[in-house]
Amino acid sequence: MKDSIIIALDFPNKTEVLEFLKPFENEQLFVKVGMELFYSEGPAIIEELQLRNHKIFLDLKLHDIPNTVKSAMKVVGGLGCDLVNVHAAGGSSMMAAAVEGLEAGTPAGKKRPYCIAVTQLTSTSEAQVSQEQLIGVSLLDSVMNYAKLAQSSGLDGVVCSPHEAQLIHCRLGSQFLTVTPGIRPADSQLQDQKRAATPEFAREQGISAIVVGRPITRSANPLESYLTIKNEWKGVYK
Repeated sequence: MKDSIIIALDFPNKTEVLEFLKPFENEQLFVKVGMELFYSEGPAIIEELQLRNHKIFLDLKLHDIPNTVKSAMKVVGGLGCDLVNVHAAGGSSMMAAAVEGLEAGTPAGKKRPYCIAVTQLTSTSEAQVSQEQLIGVSLLDSVMNYAKLAQSSGLDGVVCSPHEAQLIHCRLGSQFLTVTPGIRPADSQLQDQKRAATPEFAREQGISAIVVGRPITRSANPLESYLTIKNEWKGVYK
């Protein structure tokens, strides 16, 4: 899990996913299956990716009453994914219930998936936190509060922006996972990400795992882009 680069498979269907994966036949990947792909293909896409020996982050961001999340996570636990998530805004009882559901659903003898909580989306701005969410603290303080709640609820880490990860590790320990979307090479457009950073910056912050989507999936040469970003993330320069 540590030092992973996770490719966001933001495609609408299995056909496009398998076409994208063709150049990666010799690579064992860590891939993210989000809402669009999972709602289109269902659990079958997880099985398809597992047949290719890829690790899977099932990114459904569950957020509901504790019992509903627990029941859903019991099903998710049986899928054999490596990483799953919930929204920290659901509260400590919901997060604890998510872990209970995962443990109940994970087959005997298997390790349950890592469970992390989304703090604030990387598309969220300081203004949105104060004006739309009506949170009376800064974006950073909001992220830190959610991270502490997640840890006390038994979760393994959080989704945060690259700019908050170092402080989270400082206060909550280096073993508490930080998974950061919004990773962009220096020459890449931000698109809808407001709190983005380069792979090199992420490495310097001690981040556990980075999530990269369009800079790889929309590249003219996805494999080359992946290897370039991977090298920058690992600190390997030619």
